[in-house]
Amino acid sequence: MFGLTRAPDFDRAGLTWFNVQQPLTLASLKGRLVVLDFWTFCCINCLHVLPTLKRLEEAFPNELTVIGVHSPKFEHERSPQAVAQALARYDVTHPVVHDPHMTLWREYAIRAWPTLVFLSPDGQVIGELAGEPHPDLLFQGVGDMIRQFVERGELTPTVPFPLPVVEQGAALRFPSKIKPCPSWDGVKRWAVADTGHHQIVVLEDNGTEVARYGSGLPGFLDGHQEAAFNAPEGLACDQDFIYVADTRNHALRRIDRARGTVATLAGQGRRGGILRHPEPAAAAVLASPTDVVLAGDTLYFANAGTHQLGQLSLSRGQLIPVAGNGGENIIDGPAAESLLAQPSALAMADDGCFLYFTDSETSSLRRVVLASKQVETLVGTGLFDFGHNNGGFTEARLQHPLGLAVADGRIFVADSYNDTIRVIDSRAKTIEDVAPLLCHDALCRPLDEPAGVVADGANRLLVSDTNNHRIVEYRLDERTSRTWFG
Repeated sequence: MFGLTRAPDFDRAGLTWFNVQQPLTLASLKGRLVVLDFWTFCCINCLHVLPTLKRLEEAFPNELTVIGVHSPKFEHERSPQAVAQALARYDVTHPVVHDPHMTLWREYAIRAWPTLVFLSPDGQVIGELAGEPHPDLLFQGVGDMIRQFVERGELTPTVPFPLPVVEQGAALRFPSKIKPCPSWDGVKRWAVADTGHHQIVVLEDNGTEVARYGSGLPGFLDGHQEAAFNAPEGLACDQDFIYVADTRNHALRRIDRARGTVATLAGQGRRGGILRHPEPAAAAVLASPTDVVLAGDTLYFANAGTHQLGQLSLSRGQLIPVAGNGGENIIDGPAAESLLAQPSALAMADDGCFLYFTDSETSSLRRVVLASKQVETLVGTGLFDFGHNNGGFTEARLQHPLGLAVADGRIFVADSYNDTIRVIDSRAKTIEDVAPLLCHDALCRPLDEPAGVVADGANRLLVSDTNNHRIVEYRLDERTSRTWFG
């Protein structure tokens, strides 16, 4: 908290508003407590704050207005269309002002994502909170402020006018990872994290849907038909089970394919802290797991919310930190001492020697050498270094990659914010775009934030085209592409 300062107004050129019929101003908000949420949609810590803000809005609908001030880090995030997709994907319904040139960020002297700024009913800055707040303490603090303003007669409660939320997608809605799903009958199948529908979908190799798990409503429930996920992003399969990174539930789940039942392996449904030591999986508290990969009895997972990798022994039920000390940066070395930055995708090397991962906030491709427990970076240099550069590893640049696959000595990356698929030759230490393909769809569309890729041999890729709500099949030898599902 600090001395009262008149808040800068929002009537600036170049700003785009969402979820309101017309731009808001300090005058239009007079009589209400205002919370400004300075955020950007790539930031996992920013996403952790959204449920708490929704809780506040539901508790104080007539006294409080939350305004998201979208302040982009990546070039891709400057696009109003990309922001609109993100608002739908993360179910953001409060007013949002998109500030692509960081004008409001500078005028409010913001230094970190996320930051909350509190404005009094008469338009004064009365407080600032940088970083993720404790949900219960924030709720208590806002409640206390509202009670004080009510007692002083400074609040003028009004009824909000929310705009309807437009549903997007059909068979899929914002799909994330796609993985092979082997079966006892030998039939080739694939599993997709249907993130926007809070479900896991299993498909035949021709794109026919054969199973769908999860009620379709966000929740944290085990069981059969009543089982519920909350925006699952990652998965892995064996012949008996599907393992799920249930991202917004901060949990690892398991689907019994024969029985169709869901059980929780780790996570309590709330955001956890840094993984520091081995512990029973049933007692562990995780933070936004985004992907999993299975290696025998070990389930590796990306714990994006604490910038770490972990592993779960399925037979012993023990969870162990693998890489990252909880700090956010790009520093190699001994795995326990290394620094990661929002790991978002995992893939095991063909020979099992390396666990590859993408660090989305450093736009990097990295790996853990499992024998020596060392972290190495192949592509990427820093938290604010990104681009779309091909060539050798030194000059190559990615932009917030979210998908990863390894096949026949090559590494395929879903380079999400560059809207493309990249292919990496780890021996030659080079990276290039997958060559342009001839589209066989009636309506051809470029990729839009692809978040998953899987390789089926050397010449076939399946790509989660997230914002287009579909899976695309690439035939590299034929140089063709088509919508495979969705």
